[in-house]
Amino acid sequence: MGLTHLTGRVIFKGDPGYKEAVKNWNPYVDVFPLVFVFAQNSYDISNAIKWARENNIPLRVRSGRHALDKNLSVVNGGLVIDVSDMNKVHLDKKNAIATVQTGVHVGPLVKGLAREGFMAPFGDSPTVGIGGITMGGGFGVLSRSIGLISDNLVGLKMVDAHGRIIEANKFCNEDLFWASRGGGGGNFGYNTQYAFQVRRAPKTATVFNIIWPWEQLEAVFKTWQNWAPFVDSRLGCILEIFSKVNGLCHAEGIFLGSKKELIQLLEPLTNTGTPSQIVIETLPYPDAIDFLDPDEPIPGRSDQSVKFSSSWGLDLWPEEPISIMKKFLEEAPGTESNFFFINWGGAISKVPSHKTAFFWRSPLFYTEWTASWEKKSQEAASLASVEKVRQMMKPYVTGSYVNVPDQNIENFGKAYYGSNFSRLREVKAKYDPENLFRFPQSIPPSSC
Repeated sequence: MGLTHLTGRVIFKGDPGYKEAVKNWNPYVDVFPLVFVFAQNSYDISNAIKWARENNIPLRVRSGRHALDKNLSVVNGGLVIDVSDMNKVHLDKKNAIATVQTGVHVGPLVKGLAREGFMAPFGDSPTVGIGGITMGGGFGVLSRSIGLISDNLVGLKMVDAHGRIIEANKFCNEDLFWASRGGGGGNFGYNTQYAFQVRRAPKTATVFNIIWPWEQLEAVFKTWQNWAPFVDSRLGCILEIFSKVNGLCHAEGIFLGSKKELIQLLEPLTNTGTPSQIVIETLPYPDAIDFLDPDEPIPGRSDQSVKFSSSWGLDLWPEEPISIMKKFLEEAPGTESNFFFINWGGAISKVPSHKTAFFWRSPLFYTEWTASWEKKSQEAASLASVEKVRQMMKPYVTGSYVNVPDQNIENFGKAYYGSNFSRLREVKAKYDPENLFRFPQSIPPSSC
């Protein structure tokens, strides 16, 4: 054994608490690590990295337990550094800077900031950890107004492959800072703290939710794609169409403006098909955030296993991809199987593709599709259905989102990072030349 001792809240296989520690949001990714280190500070992370090196044990880092494919934030027989106990937040109101440890969950963070009168971009799931979502870009219904989560990142602290604590911002380790704004989590080192520029929130915001009969999904999607990418950039909107067995087809979002304006802006949607429910409400800003992100128990656990794939629409979809989507949703057995869309543009597209590691600036919309299943006997067919859609969709979509990874993608560097991939490999070679931080689809150093 090496010289380093593990510190923090250490749980080995067989210890009390191990069964709980193993559980991730997505049961599909569960494996059995040798040991979990629930780090309390940077030194616990540093010791764990050194210990893993000395004992030649594979290493992963986990923030919110929301990794969507296997072996990304957990590893069989390895060491998992879990940062969820590191969840302190400090808000400097005068300079509008939030300093956030990387174990914080998105929901509590965004709601806490809202109550203090500030807004930040957020994801669509409150139990996601800020650690991973930030590194891959991170977006939500406010992103057209204020950019990606990574666009609002102004600095970070990280433990590197030798266990050293380093900082990155626009003045120091600038290349690492560039890579950390969209280059994917866990590639360069294990982050311990982020600093975000936050913005004054408006007093009120207007939220909406429109529900249609499932059978009207084609008409709804056509209207949505012709409208959502081009509408006022103060309006962020998701469209979610679940499996036929679930039966939900809905659009939901936020508008940083008045109810009167929003009613007009939403007319293309509200006039499509026969909505069974239309809610349009101006609320105090914190209540608007609660409306969009209802509380979930943390760390959260899906009752079904799920497999995702993701892409961007650079062009409007003709009939063919719409019918691929409909057929998938008609045949999907799980209630959580779905197609999810969010409109792009606004502040996201104002940043040049090379300015940060996040490449996909010019699409019209983002999409992901998910198969869900409860019984192990349904797993193979569910996995195959997601891959079949990915293959059939190739002529109509481009790229993929690193935070919704899919290990079936062979040329993943180009898919996730576009023309930024080669520069990311150079940053990797500088900060982790031995490729200690490796996992499926991690960025290889440029020498490899």
